[in-house]
Amino acid sequence: MELESILQVIQNKNILVTGATGFLAKIFVEKILRVQPNVKKLYLLLRAADTKSATQRLHNEIIGKDLFRVLREKWGAGMNSIVSEKLTVVPGDISREDLGLKDSNLREEMLSQIDVIVNLAATTNFDERYDVALDLNTLGPKHVLNFAKQCVKLKVLVHVSTAYVCGEKDGLLLENPYHMGETLNGTSGLDIDSEIRQVQEKIRDLRAEGLTEQAITSELKDFGLKRANIYGWPNTYVFTKAMGEMLIGDLKENLPLVIVRPTMITSTYKEPFPGWVEGVRTIDSVAVGYGKGKLTFFLCDINAIADVIPADMVVNAIIAAMAAHANQPGEVIYQVGSSMRNPVKYSNLHDYGFRFFTKKPWINKDGTPVKVGKVAVMGSMTTFHRYMTIRYLLLLKGLEVVNTAFCQYFKGTYVDLNRKIKFVMRLVELYRPYLFFKGVFDDMNTEKLQMAVRENTTEADMFYFDPSCINWDDYFMNIHLPGVVKYVFK
Repeated sequence: MELESILQVIQNKNILVTGATGFLAKIFVEKILRVQPNVKKLYLLLRAADTKSATQRLHNEIIGKDLFRVLREKWGAGMNSIVSEKLTVVPGDISREDLGLKDSNLREEMLSQIDVIVNLAATTNFDERYDVALDLNTLGPKHVLNFAKQCVKLKVLVHVSTAYVCGEKDGLLLENPYHMGETLNGTSGLDIDSEIRQVQEKIRDLRAEGLTEQAITSELKDFGLKRANIYGWPNTYVFTKAMGEMLIGDLKENLPLVIVRPTMITSTYKEPFPGWVEGVRTIDSVAVGYGKGKLTFFLCDINAIADVIPADMVVNAIIAAMAAHANQPGEVIYQVGSSMRNPVKYSNLHDYGFRFFTKKPWINKDGTPVKVGKVAVMGSMTTFHRYMTIRYLLLLKGLEVVNTAFCQYFKGTYVDLNRKIKFVMRLVELYRPYLFFKGVFDDMNTEKLQMAVRENTTEADMFYFDPSCINWDDYFMNIHLPGVVKYVFK
């Protein structure tokens, strides 16, 4: 693989970034501006009614974040003028044809000037409405691809997917594409156009029944889960992401296409500073619950690998791949994770959490520290179901009997407990595939990319993404968990 200077490839280029207010997108924008201020322009596509509201989102949700403090210190008073010169907000929506662009002049400018597109727009909600997930994760990439084909100077399209499009497969999981109609369980009949028609018909039927919008949302979440399960995917998120990959792979023609599949993304390892994170990521929700003393047990295969990768490494891999495949027709897939080269187990995460919160306990609103202990680990779903039956379901059944005897006097208590139990059971079912995951992600392509960066450029220290260099003990104890406490605990 030939790779010239990454900085030179980025210099004087116009880059479109979709999903610009997302976690990875912000880190991508900050990195480009910091290491290559001579980038021509970054077009930031974000959902907004007009340019004014898009600009407000830019300042409130992107530039105003602590993530950009290194740039603010570096540029000082010149920050605003550089932002005005280098960043152009684009009010739009990838779920619509032509990305929902309303400004025809801006559209023509973009089609004539854009060199690179990085598609980071998606819904990562495992329990999303099926219509929303289809629009963003399946049709969104298709609309981005169609727009890319109209860009006369386009050199490469980078689409960020997820490694977990593999569903619950085990063993060595290769960097292979998904072809149209391919399913995980061998069930035939997967047709994306048919999926879209079915969800549209479902919505019409539900509205005809006079259901509330809340009830329709609940029904569409269940419908997405059902459709995913039919073809072997565990949830709507990874199912719709897999179909998005299928569509762009099938329709790309001779366009240079890179698909990046990260695993579970965690806080920044080094840049712009260690420990920046935003929102409650998958494993962080467990850390938050544990640190606040609200987690009474840990459900997982304690010996399973938790494939985590710091966000800045994912962004560096995106940028390196972008540079390596500019003007190189064809499709290549990069899986970016740690399970192959530097695996960390759930037993390690359990230990890190106990040690960290014992040393630096969470302080409650009343000023008292939360004392954490080693929580019980349930190593199977059978153990979990037994626990729930003894602890809650028998209580719920008893409450139902008492409620009937006392003329619905305890109805509020019964309904509230029933709702909470259903919520927990659904959450566990959604996350179960990742808590008992048996796969290891092959990263041969990613390793070749790393070698190309090391051998052909002097920028390996700038665009680092080798997980084998991470000391997980140091990372979780001194970087990630302090970052979660600072940016996520609220």
